[in-house]
Amino acid sequence: MKKPRLYFDTSVFGGVYDIEFQEETEKLFDMVKAGKIICVYSDLTEFELENAPERIKQHFINLDRNTTEFAEITEEINALAEEYVVEKVVGETSIDDCRHIACATINKVDYLVSWNFKHIVNVFRIRGYNSINIKNGYSQLDIRSPKDIIENEK
Repeated sequence: MKKPRLYFDTSVFGGVYDIEFQEETEKLFDMVKAGKIICVYSDLTEFELENAPERIKQHFINLDRNTTEFAEITEEINALAEEYVVEKVVGETSIDDCRHIACATINKVDYLVSWNFKHIVNVFRIRGYNSINIKNGYSQLDIRSPKDIIENEK
């Protein structure tokens, strides 16, 4: 059976050291370490992590590259992200969130995982992203929190 590919936005890496999200995030990364899922990340994630505290950067750097997959932000991704903003799914200040979503969509991951409940893991926003995905010939994207993933893994 093919391992599920989950796109981790930057909030998931920060969740390792956030009291509110730590337990679920650690369990999600345990699934990565056990080879149950593949952690997909982008150059945008790498860029955003440059400003993160050192321990979060180290957590990312120490991931086994056999359990991760890199996805590059392309012009196609940027164009789809711009369309999410033009169609007012979110405002212009959320363009990087849109890039994560477009990257996950175009790279056909099984799930995008995020702790961002305002702009990403939000039923109304998800409906907006997916309506634009469908209009442009892409698949719908399943967006979940790490908590949703680990609860369904049991």
